[in-house]
Amino acid sequence: MRVGYSPKVMEMFMHPKNVGKMEDATVTALTGSVACGDMIKLYLKIDPESEVIVKAMFESYGCAANIATSSMLTELITGKKVEEARKLAFHEIVDGLGGLPKIKFHCAVLAIAALKIALEKWDLLSGRKKLNEKFVNGLLRGILDPHTDRDLITAGIVSRIEIVDDVVNVHLDVDEDDYTEEIVSNVVEVFETLPLKVVVFLRGERYAL
Repeated sequence: MRVGYSPKVMEMFMHPKNVGKMEDATVTALTGSVACGDMIKLYLKIDPESEVIVKAMFESYGCAANIATSSMLTELITGKKVEEARKLAFHEIVDGLGGLPKIKFHCAVLAIAALKIALEKWDLLSGRKKLNEKFVNGLLRGILDPHTDRDLITAGIVSRIEIVDDVVNVHLDVDEDDYTEEIVSNVVEVFETLPLKVVVFLRGERYAL
């Protein structure tokens, strides 16, 4: 069992590939929480005809393993079709990096979660999935509650979801504090690249960023 970082992890950490913001991304995904320690924003450019991921980039906030696993993810999925990329498992990222300390496996899991969310959004854009509460729940499960380190759905932060045409109202049951703006901005950001309007309510009152 590896107890330290492999040379490949250090290489990817010091010289990450595909890092930065993609302005023309087809879909994006946000997972984790800066307040909890690790967050990934994944950007995918997908060819609508071939469904090939022609470009993948990321922004990472966290430890060396978080940066390295995000970088490795983009390397592994670039050039692959959506259905092939969907089958990628976290252990393939770990193996590609020459191993990870077990305590850092969660970084690879977080990277896979970002990929799955991005591809769920592609499914909605391509008409394979419909906008419903289950879909919205899936997006919000990628965001961690800074108070509990659990996703917003499991933590009970999301009390109600209302969908009216292209408007999604997300009701949050949480007291306003130093983390509120981060939570709300993350909720809005998970819907990025989708043709939807998102409105967030905090204990019944509309919240304005």
